[in-house]
Amino acid sequence: MKKTLISTAIALASATGAVSQAQAADLTISCGAVGAELTLCQEGVAAWEDKTGHEVDIVSTPNSSTERLSLYQQILSANSSDIDVMQIDVVWPGLLANHLLDLNEALGEDVADGHFETIVTNNTIDGRLVAMPWFTDAGVLYYRKDLLEKHGFEAPTTWQELTETAKTIQEAEQAEGNDRMQGFVFQGRAYEGLTVNALEWVASHGGGNIVEADGEISINNENAAKALDLAASWIGDISPNGVLNYTEEEARGVFQGGNAVFMRNWPYAWSLAQSEDSDVRDKVGVVQLPAGGEDGQSAAGLGGWNLAVSRYSENPELAADLVAYLTGLEEQKRRAIEASYNPTIDALYQDEEVLEAVPFFGTLYDTFTNAVARPSAPTGDAYGRVSNAFFSASHDVLSGNMTGAEAVEKLERDLMRLKRRNW
Repeated sequence: MKKTLISTAIALASATGAVSQAQAADLTISCGAVGAELTLCQEGVAAWEDKTGHEVDIVSTPNSSTERLSLYQQILSANSSDIDVMQIDVVWPGLLANHLLDLNEALGEDVADGHFETIVTNNTIDGRLVAMPWFTDAGVLYYRKDLLEKHGFEAPTTWQELTETAKTIQEAEQAEGNDRMQGFVFQGRAYEGLTVNALEWVASHGGGNIVEADGEISINNENAAKALDLAASWIGDISPNGVLNYTEEEARGVFQGGNAVFMRNWPYAWSLAQSEDSDVRDKVGVVQLPAGGEDGQSAAGLGGWNLAVSRYSENPELAADLVAYLTGLEEQKRRAIEASYNPTIDALYQDEEVLEAVPFFGTLYDTFTNAVARPSAPTGDAYGRVSNAFFSASHDVLSGNMTGAEAVEKLERDLMRLKRRNW
């Protein structure tokens, strides 16, 4: 039985809400967090077990990506073999690369053929493919088709239009007796999810990418401040005060319960909103996120998750085979149809069965392939601290503790200090 760091992993996981301990098996994998992720992973793993005759334990990890990264770093820094296969965020390959197996060596140079080239490039560090693309993501706007039609509105194309539309419909619905109706819900907790949301606001207003590809710190500008101030105006107005502690699932719970006009979330929420027990079944539309203004553009944050094999695995070839199966075409197609997880294989966006199940995969194809990346590449190992500084500053603005201008000015100073020390 693996036991070197399980106690450490479980201690941290218990403190953050995850309680499962790995048992004796050929492999262990950490997968599944929000929505249907865990169920889909369990089903995929079970199919691989039936095919190969091997056993796999699924280790529970925190839902919060920030907390999950901390857990991984503790386990990997100890050279522990406790987790063979890890689900890693699109911004983590550079942070964890030294601890991960080169999958080109394990699975062949052509293993990533057919996957989105941008993600393969993202996952290739110093010539080593350290993670296989599993599903990709980009932020999208969900809206209540029935409510917009009832009140005479089209889906908004700018954030200001969303603000006005949400306010009008919210007030009208509340006047009719639905006191719980909110205008807009999103991911406002001080965590990585807010980094993505706030980057979408800033980039869509022409405020840059926090840190640009050449390493220039660009956040201290009028457009970025304006974007954050607009978002702050939502709190206590079209967005509940509680949104300051929402992750993806809290936002989805409000929207799927029928109590929000608009929601920013990832594509996974589509299949859940269409489920039989959903209060908004057949009442939901999905469009690209609004632009910052008439001259602005939509900016969808790039998300997505990959599967990687720990260098310290006692069964690296077997672990790599599991990764190849779970990230393969048939498994990605199943996940797309059953739960609207975006494939990383281009051919599946022309697959009739996939498009029948998730129509917006076709209409928003450009959104998914041209999403805005967080600045993990130019900041390298310092990205975690850069993101923490950005989501903390954004949360300060949302909470009313700072204006947008004050926050971006302070953030620039903080990032300059980090740059001098770390990148």
